[in-house]
Amino acid sequence: MAVKLFEPYTVKNVTFKNRIVMSPMCMYSAENQQGFLEDWHYVHYTTRAVGQVGLIIVESTAVLPEGRISPKDLGIWSDDHIEGFAKLVSMVQKHGAKIGIQLGHAGRKADLEGDIYAPSAIAFNETSKTPKEMTKEDIQKTIRAFQEGARRAKEAGFDVIEIHAAHGYLINQFLSPLSNKRTDEYGGSAENRLRFLIETIKAVKEVWDGPLFVRVSANDYHEKGLTPDDYVEIAKQLKEQGVDLIDVSSGAVVPAKIHAYPGYQVPFAEKIKHGAGIPVGTVGLITSSIQAEEILQNDRADLVFLARELLREPYWPRKAAKELNAAIEAPVQYSRGW
Repeated sequence: MAVKLFEPYTVKNVTFKNRIVMSPMCMYSAENQQGFLEDWHYVHYTTRAVGQVGLIIVESTAVLPEGRISPKDLGIWSDDHIEGFAKLVSMVQKHGAKIGIQLGHAGRKADLEGDIYAPSAIAFNETSKTPKEMTKEDIQKTIRAFQEGARRAKEAGFDVIEIHAAHGYLINQFLSPLSNKRTDEYGGSAENRLRFLIETIKAVKEVWDGPLFVRVSANDYHEKGLTPDDYVEIAKQLKEQGVDLIDVSSGAVVPAKIHAYPGYQVPFAEKIKHGAGIPVGTVGLITSSIQAEEILQNDRADLVFLARELLREPYWPRKAAKELNAAIEAPVQYSRGW
């Protein structure tokens, strides 16, 4: 039987050489505090391309300065950011990997000086700053910022765009009834809470025709929050909007106790994949090649997203290939060692 982890995977006109994805992980390393890439980012991402990861997704990158999670987050709110990203894209692609970028806005979870913004004026927890409730003008400005971020990503040459609608950040705040108490067309019903994300997708698709992923938190882990069943219905609507793949994570919209164990989020991905009939990626304490292969062989997900394991093992694909008896090509410079 063929090893599925090392089978190519095509989305639209883009083919990843294998099913291994580097999950977006914040580096908090833009020391300039203006959102620009530093030497660290070039080394960090390119190393995983040399390590034979199929798709590398750059960390959550803010579409507005006030949308950063921290002052040291990357940004894509200015055309001045394009040049640095174009350099990174070229470096990664030269080593045979595809590269995506996660466009995000922290909403009430922004840890910054000055005003922060959210669907409702509710702080994340007792130590967090209370955000300003977004006006309709704020909402339209933010949707345009996502669109402009997508345009810049296209100009920089990215292969994939992922919209960050998870982990309790702005779009997730609109989706969840725990954080969205609005009474206008952006709050109340499930349809209204979804409106901000749908309008953002439509705006992005006006300037971007490549593969479009959306990351979701498929469980609020709260009795009054959203469940995986709710996200099956959300995913059906995202599929209708032309989203190509749902990147399934969970939690973090409100403080909650999460029982995490290897593969604990895979059942959520599986439910969305089969319930909504849409390709999915799965993430969450996936560390072994056998675990990753089982997920794919049993049709529980289409792509496997690795996070912390790729921080520990930049050349994890080589290790996985060895364990699964799959042949992969070494970088020519490393052929004597691999």
